[in-house]
Amino acid sequence: MSSASRPEQSPLIQVEELAAALDGEPAPDVRDNEPGPTVLDVRWRLAGPPGIADYRAGHLPGAVYCDLDRDLAAPAGAGGRHPLPDPERFQTAMRRLGVRNDRPVVVYDGGDAMGAARGWWCLRYFGHPGVRVLDGGYPAWQAAGLACPTEPVTAEPGDFLAMPGGLPVLDADLAAGVARTALLLDVRAAERYRAETEPIDPVAGHIPGAVNAPIAGNLTPAGSFRPAAELRARYGALGARPDVPTGAYCGSGVAAAQTVLALTLAGLPATLYPGSWSNWITDPQRPVAIGPDPG
Repeated sequence: MSSASRPEQSPLIQVEELAAALDGEPAPDVRDNEPGPTVLDVRWRLAGPPGIADYRAGHLPGAVYCDLDRDLAAPAGAGGRHPLPDPERFQTAMRRLGVRNDRPVVVYDGGDAMGAARGWWCLRYFGHPGVRVLDGGYPAWQAAGLACPTEPVTAEPGDFLAMPGGLPVLDADLAAGVARTALLLDVRAAERYRAETEPIDPVAGHIPGAVNAPIAGNLTPAGSFRPAAELRARYGALGARPDVPTGAYCGSGVAAAQTVLALTLAGLPATLYPGSWSNWITDPQRPVAIGPDPG
């Protein structure tokens, strides 16, 4: 992949580029003498089973398993089902996984780009300067016929220093304001948004004024992200523009990280509401809307 077709600072990395980096061969759009990446396997499913079983069945060479529930979230509570971990907790987890400030990180998952996007977002939020998501995830790596070892990897401890604030965040009050005055995207499935069903959280509905934009529309059938122009068109039709503050939420701040990544690829800045719906409904005074898009 040439630097003209995939800018150096893209949040995505393609299979062939990552394979070259892991083999010690610098790709055309990688800085000379840049160290090889730390690779984190963030396979995760909302309803389980834990992704560690997938990791043990095969993973990228040198990849370390990153447990989303343990390493990328605090325990569930008033902050939602996947609250942001505090800086010390996150720093400890990333050091255990071998993350260093001066070494790039690549995150991947099982192909839905949710776990990987959560890893990308958290590392960026806590100040890591060089994080990318493997486009297409583990299925894309497998499809390329590349090695998928089964032996677990124990990383050499890293030195990552967690400094929160690298990306903006929304809390409930700010999310309500964005819904009123700008664009707040609810990225859950349409039936959950409309309150026709709610299989996870105890209250159904959505934040008043939020616009539904299910995450399924961000990916191709093969599991890679759609081209930037398509993503710009998709979100532009919903009202997203560079000058319009845009927020995103889901059930617990995982799927919405994938939408923030998609909007970043489209050149449209967006802010995550980490607590998302599972935080919103902890306060019974907060209003709940049901039915179709607000128009």
